[in-house]
Amino acid sequence: MDVVMLSRLQFAVAVFFHFIFVPLTLGLSILLAYMETRYVMTGDEMWKKQTKFWGKLFIINFTLGVVTGITLEFQFGTNWSRYSEYVGDIFGSLLAIEATVAFFLESTFLAVWHFGWNRVGKKTHLFAIWMVAIAGNISALWIIIANGWMQNPVGYVLRNGRAELDNFLTVVQNPYAWGIYAHTVSSAWMLGGFFVLGVSAWHLLRNADNVFFRRSFRMAAPFTLVMVALVALAGHHQGGTVAQLQPAKLAAMEAQWETEKNAPFHMLLIPDVANETNSVQALSVPGLMSWIAYGDVNAEVKGLKDFPKEDRPPVAPTFWSFRIMLALGGLFALLALVSFVVRNASVKPSRLLKALVWCIPLPYVAIMLGWAVAEIGRQPWIVYNLMRTTDAVSPVPESNVLISLVAFIVVYSALGALDILLLCKYARKGPQE
Repeated sequence: MDVVMLSRLQFAVAVFFHFIFVPLTLGLSILLAYMETRYVMTGDEMWKKQTKFWGKLFIINFTLGVVTGITLEFQFGTNWSRYSEYVGDIFGSLLAIEATVAFFLESTFLAVWHFGWNRVGKKTHLFAIWMVAIAGNISALWIIIANGWMQNPVGYVLRNGRAELDNFLTVVQNPYAWGIYAHTVSSAWMLGGFFVLGVSAWHLLRNADNVFFRRSFRMAAPFTLVMVALVALAGHHQGGTVAQLQPAKLAAMEAQWETEKNAPFHMLLIPDVANETNSVQALSVPGLMSWIAYGDVNAEVKGLKDFPKEDRPPVAPTFWSFRIMLALGGLFALLALVSFVVRNASVKPSRLLKALVWCIPLPYVAIMLGWAVAEIGRQPWIVYNLMRTTDAVSPVPESNVLISLVAFIVVYSALGALDILLLCKYARKGPQE
């Protein structure tokens, strides 16, 4: 493999490992803030117990997430120096705001919250966890604004052989970035809901009369159902944005080879990339693809054949990532709906509880697939229609990147295993007196 592919693989490994921790941090922080709010408002010690138990899992996840996130940004200087040199005036400012404002704010108030039990007042302590939740989600916003600029570069001018910031407000208001943010954050909150449901289900399977986890289940079920609905709405909205700004990505997502009006959506579809066609194409709904993309059943959807081959994204990984993500979304909707319906039942169906336990890793998979669609579907551009990935990589030997890639995989695999082991250990223990 050449240095471009090795560098892409290394960045993908770093991002995907880091993103194991991010969505649970975002989702659990909101739920923790809600739990402690209930405790402060009602004085019910059970809510305090809930906050402490789920907070312990939050701290484990947050701590290991910080370790994997620190190394991630350094790759822009080591593996992607030409990219950093070309767009650093824009991209660097966004990352700097995330680190110096949002992340430090989140970390500071997390320390107050974690060590402040019985040391600060209830309202101060509650304020701290709300600041953790708000700052964490603001941190995600600045990262996604940076990514959104790569997807849809705005607010810049080409000067002195590089892209320089021209209008900061335009960059911040980038519609592509806000669409990604809505979809990503709602997905993370949904994941937090399924995590609470899954752990609660594991305990309820062993002790149906467990008052603690019956309350956790009852709390998380409506939250998760609402988040599943928001994920679907945000995804639909972002699909329209992709159609407007990145039509080649849309064509790859749907294996749409020919340009056509009243384009159908095929429920069953298997692309044949080598022959630029689809080997299986069945259960079609006329006009649905046009409506999803443009809100008009008669709208024209541009096919892949109308794009130069060198400008087309890889079709197979983009298509399958998107389709599997959609299938998982359907499963999440079903599980969330059933959980909501039975949330108050004294004894919940064992099949549902078992399914929720097995479902714990699936939202992670769905979120990773969504990012695969976003990033692979942008290729061959690192900054869409502005800079190709091949022009952005650092001029370093392949062997150097290969060595660091192997090192990243070894270290991150150890950290990922540690996170899973610690979460499983303390989740199984349940709340401690």
